[in-house]
Amino acid sequence: MARIAGVNIPKEKRFVIALTYIYGIGNTTANNICKKLKIDLSLRTHQVSEDKLVQVRALLEKDRTILEGDLRRKVTSDIKRLMDIGCYRGIRHVKKLPVRGQRTHTNARTRKGRGVAIANKKKAVK
Repeated sequence: MARIAGVNIPKEKRFVIALTYIYGIGNTTANNICKKLKIDLSLRTHQVSEDKLVQVRALLEKDRTILEGDLRRKVTSDIKRLMDIGCYRGIRHVKKLPVRGQRTHTNARTRKGRGVAIANKKKAVK
């Protein structure tokens, strides 16, 4: 199993897809890395040579790309800063509501959690 940026990436997946298992590397960045280093996009991780893996590690070091734990800490501290200064986005984070303008009258279940039933609610009589 190949290890890049402190993450074991799966050996049976295509190398481009396996790179996205690293927090901070998405599809676009993975494709750019493979194009820069001339790695065939159809190769599986276990088919990529050790030299190419070393080049990938060196490229990530050279670009000073923030990955994994450092990126997670940065995101958490950014959210904490928003909450501390009390801006609108920070308040939304505190209340566990959608931050980017989505509606909450319906939906927003992922962010808000399961609905809680109200006890003894009377039905309206027609």
